[in-house]
Parts: sequence; structure tokens; C-alpha cells
Amino acid sequence: MVALLLGGLLAAGVRVPGAALARSVLARIVCAVSLGDACAGPGSLAAAYGEDLARLVRRHAPNIAYEEGMRALPVDYRRCRRPDCADGAEEGIVAASYRRQPVAAFVHVVDCREGAPPAMADCSGERAGNLYLQYFFYYPDSATLRGVPYAGDRGFHRHDWESLQVRIGPDGEADSRASSHNGYNHRSGIRNWGSDSGIGPLKAAAEALGARSPGGWGDASGWLFVSGGSHAGSVLGSPSSLGRVTPRHRLRLIPLEPIAVADPPRYFGWVTPPWLKAVWFDPEAEGTS
Repeated sequence: MVALLLGGLLAAGVRVPGAALARSVLARIVCAVSLGDACAGPGSLAAAYGEDLARLVRRHAPNIAYEEGMRALPVDYRRCRRPDCADGAEEGIVAASYRRQPVAAFVHVVDCREGAPPAMADCSGERAGNLYLQYFFYYPDSATLRGVPYAGDRGFHRHDWESLQVRIGPDGEADSRASSHNGYNHRSGIRNWGSDSGIGPLKAAAEALGARSPGGWGDASGWLFVSGGSHAGSVLGSPSSLGRVTPRHRLRLIPLEPIAVADPPRYFGWVTPPWLKAVWFDPEAEGTS
């Protein structure tokens, strides 16, 4: 309402005391409401990738659905590295934590399309002609066995990086896959344990039996379903997760390339940050480290 009032007065030519300040306030209000790239400055998607590619990054960003009972949210690790600032409401539309930390995804792009600038990644073979959009999510901790009786701290570690990756082919069709423990999956469930193990022969056997698609890829759904505790993901999940959702337009998208170059690497324990993962350099890599 304040923005509309200021805008109306200025547009009508009404002399507002401190008009320059009023315009500045108006611009900041619009930016805060929209969370759009136009206000983000040097760290915006458009500044990092150009308008056309930034538009694709926004279009293919996932809606996030969380397992029932989850409080954890993916956040900007530069501002929050503890669960107490990353936890949020257990139901409804969630766009920020209780401590007002926005739900965030860090973006990395590997452009293997013809005519694109040379990529700092492997674009050979089956990768040629594809555009890969990688969305990385940071959680302050991970507890795979959280809620399991007598499990104690087993499966717990500080810091957690998960991802959703989108592969857009030359025909414009999109596939996606989500990180799940040591591998990548499309659909959640027991059928993907071979992939989750990270053991090559088990992955190959799962593919041979039709339990897992090659590389974990499948048709893009526009969604990322997140498991509680471990934060393992899937592209297809349970409708019961839809009670707690972050819509894509409420997801803060942060280009990771400038950060990886200019911002000194932070300590994440034994957890590998995105810019050191195999998939950063090879978008078809099957491991998560």
C-alpha cells in the first residue's frame, strides 16, 4: 500500500518532500516484495548468466515439498550454519525460517549447447547440446536415522549439501534427478537403495532390473521432495509431503559461480561443497562427492 501511494503521488507530479528519497524507498519496497533479479545487483541471476539463461533458471527451479514433521529448511550458509536459525514452520507455505532466513538454492550452470561459451566442465559425448541447471541446497546438519528408536547419533553429521539437477536437451525436453545419499534418484522408495549405496555394481544391477533409470534421470516434474532427517531428495514423491511446501517463486536463487571464485571456501567438515563435487565438473557424474 505504501508503494502504491508513493508511486501514485510521484506519477501524478505531486511534489513530495524529499522526492529522491521517496523514489529510493519505493524501489527498495518493490525489491523486497518481489525478491526479483532486477534488484539483486552484481549477485543476481541476470548478472551471472544473462537474461535468457536467468529466465530458464527461474522457470526450472523446483517447488520444494518436505516430509511431514520436518522443520529444517535449506538456507544461505553464509548467513546461517546452525539448525536454530534454519528451522521453520512444520506446515503450510514456508519461505523463510523462524529467524527470517529465506529458503535458498545455490545455482550452478553447465551450458554444453552449441555456440555457448566454453564450459569449465566436461561437455563431451552425450553431454554435448545439453543445458544443465544444478540447484544446491545447504542444511546445517543431517540425521539419516532421526526418529529411529535406539539409533542415537548414528547417521548424524554437521553440514549437508543436497541437489536437484535439470538436464534440458536440444529439443527442449527436460529431465531431472535429485541427490539421495550417495547417488541420484528420480523416484523415492526401496527400489533405489542400490543407487543410494553409491556402489557402482549395485547401481548397474538396479538399472539392469529396471529399478533405476540410467544416471538417476527421469522426466522433470517441477518438484523436489525432501526426506526428513537426511534431506535425501526425489523428483517424484508422496502427496503427503504437500502439507509443507516452498513454491519456486518464493525460493531465493543465488548464483554459485561468483561465490566459488571470490568467496573463500568455508569449512563443511567432511561434507564436500558443490564446487568440489564431481558433478560440478561432469554434469553426468553419478556420485555425490
